[in-house]
Amino acid sequence: MRDRRTLFWVIALAVAAGITQLLVWWFKPPPKPVAMVGPPRSSYTLDNFTMHAFDKNGSLGFSMTAPHLARREGNDSLYINAPKYTFNATDGSVWYGTSQYAWVSSDSNLVKLIGKVDMHRPSKGKISEAEIHTADATVWTQDKRMASAAPSVIQEPGSILRGVGMKADFNTRTLELLSDVHATLAPHTHTK
Repeated sequence: MRDRRTLFWVIALAVAAGITQLLVWWFKPPPKPVAMVGPPRSSYTLDNFTMHAFDKNGSLGFSMTAPHLARREGNDSLYINAPKYTFNATDGSVWYGTSQYAWVSSDSNLVKLIGKVDMHRPSKGKISEAEIHTADATVWTQDKRMASAAPSVIQEPGSILRGVGMKADFNTRTLELLSDVHATLAPHTHTK
């Protein structure tokens, strides 16, 4: 008698477990489809390349040439060795520069210039030439701005400014040192 009761409970528990599993399968929501926009992007490298990045208005934002570029799978940003680049302002002036490395965001709106950074703006019409020497700078390409927290030197005709931290607005041609500023000014020669 006892064996029959035990057998009954074992069968009842097995049936209950089976029904529970069927209910779980039945009420479980269907798997979500994989959201995929376009073909998957893979890792790649480029050697001796030139890149032109355009802003949201279709104007050339910046150009970059370098011996090596790497893009890693799952991350659309670019890692670049020894870049030479140009950043274009809306007034037509152009900043030419070099750095040890660069990182470019997937939308090309943010560029990090890593290591030693040297930039030069040649004179053009009423725009005077200028140089920036700093390190580890960030450029916001849509806003045409640049900033660095590193020691920086700004050279313009008749002045050399040294300080820590720097901001630049390429559109307004504003160059600003943030702290510990020292200036060397050349005397102006007046014609009579």
